[in-house]
Amino acid sequence: MEPMPELSPRRRLLVLAICCMSLLIVSLDNTVLNVALPSLQRDLHASTAGLQWTIDAYTLVLASLLMLAGSTADRIGRKRVFMTGLVVFTLGSVLCSLAPNLDALVAFRMVQAVGGSMLNPVAMSIITNTFTDPRERARAIGAWGAVVGISMAAGPLVGGLLVDSVGWRSIFWINLPVGLAALALTLRFVPESRAPEPRRADPVGQLLVIVLFGSLTYAIIEAPHAAPSTTVPFALLALAALIALLLYESRRHEPLIDLRFFRSAPFSGATVIAVSAFAALGGFLFLSTLYLQNVRGLSALDAGLWMLPMAVPTFLCAPLSGRLVGSRGPRLPLLIAGGAMTVSGLLFALFEAETSNATLFVGYVLFGVGFGFVNAPITNTAVSGMPRAQAGVASAVASTSRQLGQALGVAVVGAVLAAGVGSSSYAAGFVSAARPGWWILTACGLAVLVVGAVTSGRWARATARHTADRLESAEIREAAGVDA
Repeated sequence: MEPMPELSPRRRLLVLAICCMSLLIVSLDNTVLNVALPSLQRDLHASTAGLQWTIDAYTLVLASLLMLAGSTADRIGRKRVFMTGLVVFTLGSVLCSLAPNLDALVAFRMVQAVGGSMLNPVAMSIITNTFTDPRERARAIGAWGAVVGISMAAGPLVGGLLVDSVGWRSIFWINLPVGLAALALTLRFVPESRAPEPRRADPVGQLLVIVLFGSLTYAIIEAPHAAPSTTVPFALLALAALIALLLYESRRHEPLIDLRFFRSAPFSGATVIAVSAFAALGGFLFLSTLYLQNVRGLSALDAGLWMLPMAVPTFLCAPLSGRLVGSRGPRLPLLIAGGAMTVSGLLFALFEAETSNATLFVGYVLFGVGFGFVNAPITNTAVSGMPRAQAGVASAVASTSRQLGQALGVAVVGAVLAAGVGSSSYAAGFVSAARPGWWILTACGLAVLVVGAVTSGRWARATARHTADRLESAEIREAAGVDA
């Protein structure tokens, strides 16, 4: 099994573009769906919890399978897994557009997620092995992050236009041409690569991850509606799965989650920051979409236009963040990101920013700036310093943290909103009911700021070097043992 061959600069850029196409359809799917939620709610008679499951069924399956997809790609071939993911994701999109009811839509979103789990972490592994120079890799990751900004800018507009003119089912059609084009280009231009020493499958660890994520999210989403006798057992099951996962993985020779990675302060920090930042994103989009359409009464397209003050800064700041990470390290982008997201949350939590066009605009811009700066340092920190042979696993942990964070953000903020609105008038009670949710998002921004500052200094970098040295030494000893 050989690593990816050295490619010409032009071929490397083409590979980057193909990988970015996969990120585009996955990210676009999330932003488009958020704008369509009110229309979907009316058509399928969905509750707030139903809307949460429409989003979280996808993100939970995605989070649960990302690490498996990363390690599988390292073992059997990144191109092969990537192409399989494109096929399954595109098929899932077609099924979603044909869903006859909410239960079917949730099930088909899970099919989409199975395909999506094979895209982003595998694409990041391909990028990591294609761009071996740290400075070039940081720029490539910055361009990768800019695609999220593109999806955030184009998604609400395209989604709003499609929902208003054709209906919510049409939002899943846009994945077809992009998915098929990416599939054809991958077949033609992306070389196959595998890790020299791939990890073996870990079915027990995989099952524990699924139980942990699923039971935790179920307990949070259903808490406002179900009796404690229903939700508490799931919360206890999540705790038991977490303890079992930590005990089992620490003793396994080739674990699904290599706990040694977390001895690196920057890697651990990147995991916490990813969960916090994407929890803020999930909650932010959920609250904003419901407020703009269900409270202000805007159409899907007008709501999409209101999202531009958030989306455009994300698009502009992501490549700038990548360049800063490449030239100065992750500290400054993380401080900017945490500061901007915290101030944005405070505007809504303290001053009800959504009730004034001016403060709503400023709050959206600040959040867009913060989120634009946060993605590149997360990705770069997660994969830098780790052995290239484990790039798929390391990047998959970062991607899992993102998806888990987004799922928890939607679950927690949605549960708080549902509990706050209660039986009162939805429009009249929304702003006050959403305030605890905005405080949660403020706390997420503060976590990005504080953890980013603590895990990007000299001491943190020393722990990263020490961890990388120990991992490489362990691999050398294991290889010598096998050879002997």
